[in-house]
Amino acid sequence: MRSGPADRWRPMRPEDLPEICRIATGAHADLPERPEVFEEKARLFPAGCFVLAKDGALVGYAISHPWRLYDIPPLDAFLGALPPSPDCLFLHDVALTPGARGDGATAHLIQRLCNVARKERLAFLALTSVYGTAGFWAETGFQAASDERLAPKLKSYGAGALYMIRKLQG
Repeated sequence: MRSGPADRWRPMRPEDLPEICRIATGAHADLPERPEVFEEKARLFPAGCFVLAKDGALVGYAISHPWRLYDIPPLDAFLGALPPSPDCLFLHDVALTPGARGDGATAHLIQRLCNVARKERLAFLALTSVYGTAGFWAETGFQAASDERLAPKLKSYGAGALYMIRKLQG
């Protein structure tokens, strides 16, 4: 019996980093980040970092961490530390290989991340939508949010980047 998308997400491990970087290079050729940046985020908040396995291979990953609403961490930059009073779980990166898309894996991931946020007493999820994915994220409950402070940071994420938030229920 094959496992469903919910069963295939598992916590990220240090030895997953080379495959994560391979997936990131394919998914984000225009927004590169150093492996050390991914490693730091996973070390600072392992509870928010997951990989997706299919047929024994990694086909996706998600990196998230507590952060502040309306504040976008710069790409390819170290955080140094998590903020002392976060109010959201920031989805730094979610990437799936083309063959892993379309079977509901991201919906299961979002539910898992909502549970992580609730456990951390965070009332929101936040992300920066890139590559025209705002419609997809809207289908998972995110809404576009604007604030003049965001414009300079959004530029580094490419044309059409959009900051989005999702208020958690309960």
